Parts: sequence; structure tokens; C-alpha cells
Amino acid sequence: MAHDLIIRGGTVLDGTGAEGVVADVAVDGDRITAVGELADATAERVIDAAGKVVTPGFIDLHTHLDAQIGWDPMLTSSSWHGVTTVLMGNCGVTFAPVSPANRAYLAEMMESVEDIPADAILGGLPWSWSTYGEYLDAVQEMRPALNVVGLMGQCATRYHVMGERSLTDEAPTEAETAQMADLARQAIADGAVGFSTSRILLHKVPDGRHVPGTHAPIEEYVAIGQAMAEAGGGLFQGVFDMTKAAHEYQLMDAVADTGCDVLFSGGVGDAPPEVVERAGRRFAAQAEAGRRVSAICQTRPGGVLVGLRQMMPVFSPAWGRLASLPTTEARVGAMSDAATRAELIEEGRAVGTWYDAAHIHPLGLGERPDYSVDDASRRSVADLAEEAGLHPVELMVERLLESHGRELYNVWFFNRRTDSLADYLALDQVVPGLGDAGAHVGQICDADATTFALSYWARDRGQFTLPEMVRKLTSQSAGILGLRERGRIEPGWYADLNVFDHQRLASRYPDYVYDFPGGKGRFIVRSDGYAATVVNGAVVVEEGEHTGARPGTVLREFDRG
Repeated sequence: MAHDLIIRGGTVLDGTGAEGVVADVAVDGDRITAVGELADATAERVIDAAGKVVTPGFIDLHTHLDAQIGWDPMLTSSSWHGVTTVLMGNCGVTFAPVSPANRAYLAEMMESVEDIPADAILGGLPWSWSTYGEYLDAVQEMRPALNVVGLMGQCATRYHVMGERSLTDEAPTEAETAQMADLARQAIADGAVGFSTSRILLHKVPDGRHVPGTHAPIEEYVAIGQAMAEAGGGLFQGVFDMTKAAHEYQLMDAVADTGCDVLFSGGVGDAPPEVVERAGRRFAAQAEAGRRVSAICQTRPGGVLVGLRQMMPVFSPAWGRLASLPTTEARVGAMSDAATRAELIEEGRAVGTWYDAAHIHPLGLGERPDYSVDDASRRSVADLAEEAGLHPVELMVERLLESHGRELYNVWFFNRRTDSLADYLALDQVVPGLGDAGAHVGQICDADATTFALSYWARDRGQFTLPEMVRKLTSQSAGILGLRERGRIEPGWYADLNVFDHQRLASRYPDYVYDFPGGKGRFIVRSDGYAATVVNGAVVVEEGEHTGARPGTVLREFDRG
């Protein structure tokens, strides 16, 4: 029998967590049509997977590609890391519902919260919609390379209904609550997977106020959850204010009791392992009560990359003048001048690094970034400076010159307790990810979370077996979204697939490029080890390069519960 595509001779991990088996996988159209020994079968295209692993495509549950998709339908950097389906609209910040008068404000809010330039958003999207369903229609017309799932955000919804009052702790009127519920109900009917919110106090609009919804009452969320349940069910995603943990858990439980699934986005911070144990008990209690609650967590410590590419390690006049130079090469040239270098070091000694040097970690000078997760081997800038008898700023200046401005430094805002992080990622209800693809573009790029999870946690560290990590990134994530016939390798299911060499799998060093509208810059990160990524039966990435195929679709139908 002739097929469109055969992936031949790879170790197939079907996404269930089962051990791999050597088999061939046949694809016709957008579906998997056979799995097994297909030596006598032919195909228009054959991918030799001998010595490699074949898995379902990865599902990224936390992205902010809502804007970038307008000018980058290949959805980089996600598509370089085996991702075949992305969830957009997280953290409450979306572009619908919207009136023409509110478009600029939503763009400015997205810039303030997620570091995506507002002028790029306004100039790079068609803004041809008012409802969330119409936004999804527009995304489909953009012909993305990957599958897209969308959440309607509370920031846009509340601002659309309440205007300026949405930015206060004032409760909506009964009529306003009903209107927001109606919008959520309609969004589900039009193909949204659910609703998202941000309650974290770090998320602010340009004038410094907290984003709409930060202080919304539980009753507002319950009304929205009930409306989604009436429309067939939905996913409620949130990033929560855990300084008021008891209240936020009460909120999650109240929404889960409406019948919605809840996805909590957040890491472990500096929490000791006993806090992770309590989290595990809480997840178990929620499941026993019939509540469907999951979490997604970053795969490593991080927060911001500093160096000479974009954000400087010191906030001072001399460092500000250095940052104003247009290119990294110009900054290296200025730093090479003895007088300028002395001024930079002098000011650095006076004010210090803008974040504690004990939590700033060099990515190294090699071809691969060193994220230094292991307690035994990691060295912070403070550690290295003490060993060298230098001030931390002096050490960084020396290393930046040595690397010609290439070296970056990972600032550990979150997940500094790496022992707790390992334990948290191992919980049954937790999915590794939270890379924020498309967001914080001038600060960091963690869109390689899938690659890091597979290469570090499931290979180098051995914290997970490879089949188990693949399950978390595929069928478990698909189940959280309620995707139909995706997330497993099974005849009749959609052909979203990866072929990779697990021993070669690695993230490349982050690079800073200027490819956003208006010449705006961003961090990107490529990968090694992926032989092919297939979306809906078409090869989208081959040996790290895009083929030009854009077979992705907006997924609008879900199995809830």
C-alpha cells in the first residue's frame, strides 16, 4: 500500500507513558493510518528514524503568541522545539472582545504585562474583529504553521464591559456580571477553549495600576464559570496572587465546582520541599472532590537574561549610555576603551548589579547555554567573583569582553529551590512548560521548555523516564485542553508528530534578532536534535529549518471532563 508519509524504524513512544517499541508510522492526509511493521509499504515521502525517537507533537499550554502570530505564522521559537499545538490567551491579556476605541489600550496593556511592543501589535495585526470568535477566525486566515487553541482573557472582557472601573477593586453590577458571563458563553460557543485571568500583582497597565481582574470577586468568576459550563464546559486558566493563597485556592475550587477545568500557572519560587508535599496533597484532595485542577510550571530557574544584547546588568548613567548604543558590537567597542571600562566598573561597584549577584548565573562561553540547575555544579556571578577576588561587576565586564558581548546571564527570579522544582514537576497533576513563548521578548526566551525538559530532566538528570516526560508533554496536556484525537500515536488520530535524536537534543545559545514589525528586537532560541516535526500530516520543520508548510488550524471542538 502507498502512503503519503512513512516514518520508518524509529522507537515509537505513543504518548501514554508506555515503553517505546520499534515501529513504522504511516500518515495519509492529516491522519496516522498505520503503526507497526510496514516494510512492504511505500510512500511519497519516507523519513528514516532509525536510532531516533518518534513521539506525538508537543502541546504548549502557556504561550502569548496572540500578537506574534500576525507577522510570524511559523510561531518561532516554539516550532523549533517540537511544539505542534499552542495555547494562546493566557494570563487574562487578549485582544478580544474589543471595540475600535479600545484597540490601542489592549495593545499597550499587552506591552506593559508581556513586553510585546504595542506598535508592533497595532501594525502587525489586522484588527478585523470585535468578538473572540472573530479573533479566532482572523487567526485561521493567518494560516499558522502550528495548531492554535485560544482562551478569552478577563482583562479585555472586563475592560470592554466596565471601562475604567475594571481597573479598580470595585465589583461589577449584576448587569455587568451577566454581560461578562454572556461574552464567555459566546466565546465557548465560537470555539474558545476557555477563559483566563491574571491576579498576580506584578501585572500592571502602563500607568502602574493592576490589570483588570486582579481584584475581581469570586462571584464574578463563578458566574463566568457557570456560563462556560452551560455552553459545554471550558478551561479556566489563571496566574494567581499566592500572597493570599487561601483566598486564591478558594477561588479555584469555586470555579472548579461549576464544572470547569482549572489550570494554575506558576512555579515553586523559594518554597522548601515540604510546601511541594502540601501541594501534592491538595491536588489529591481536589481530585477526590471531583475537581479537575492541573498546574503548569517552568522547567528551570530564570526570569530575565542580562548582558550586552539588551538588558544591562547595572542601572547607572554610564551603563545607560552603553545601552543606548545601537548594536552589541558598538557596546563591546565602547567597553574596550579603558576609560569607559573604568567608569562602568566604578559605577558598578557603587550601585551593584540591579539584582542580587548571588542569583545571577552565567550561561557560559560555550556553544550551549549552561543553565546550571544542579546544586553541586552551579556557580553564581557572586560565587565566581569571590573565587576570582573581583567585584561581581568587574567579573562580568571581563567575561563580556572575553566573549565579545555574546555571554548572557540568567537572573533567577523564580524556582530558585531546584530541589523543590524537581519534586513539583514530578507531581501527577503538574505539566512542565510555562515558557511564555511570544512574551517578554526583550527579556528572555524560554520557548525551549520542551527541549530542556527532555534533554535535562529526562536524560541528563534522570528525574523522569523518557516515556513519562513525553506523556506529560503530549497526552496529559491534550487531556487538560480536551483535544480530540491528538496527543497520542494511534491509527485514526491526527498526525502531529516529532522525530528526534534524544542524545543530541539540546537548546542552542539564545540569540537577539530584530525581526519584529518596525525593526523591534527579541530573543530567539533554536535547537539541535529534531529531525522532523509534523503538523496535521505535513512536515513543518526538518533538521532545524522550516519547510514553509503552514498546515496548522485553530482547534475549536473539545471533549470536556
